[in-house]
Amino acid sequence: MAKHLSDQLLQNERNVIRKKLGGGLIRLEVWGHISKAGRIVTRYNLAYINLSINQTDSGRVLGYDNAHGFHHRHYMGKIEAVAFVSFELTSKIFTSEWIQIASSLNAKGTSS
Repeated sequence: MAKHLSDQLLQNERNVIRKKLGGGLIRLEVWGHISKAGRIVTRYNLAYINLSINQTDSGRVLGYDNAHGFHHRHYMGKIEAVAFVSFELTSKIFTSEWIQIASSLNAKGTSS
């Protein structure tokens, strides 16, 4: 995606996941701008990172971003293009998936 002149970092979070919930961390980076219509997201990077699960792709177990000019999903070192409807929907899908992955780890007794 092309960078808009008024783009700014809208969200920059790093949240550690407790070991009993699977461990790792969630990294959220969102760029864009605020218009009269609301928040306009132009670039994003959503990642669930857990080196005890995945040692490739800098430990990224799951991620969604639109770097390199297309929307795509990272999962365990593999990348696939995804259809994009909205950032809000992508964020909801990401959240649902990482919670499911972490829950399955918790059920198996795996933690970092």
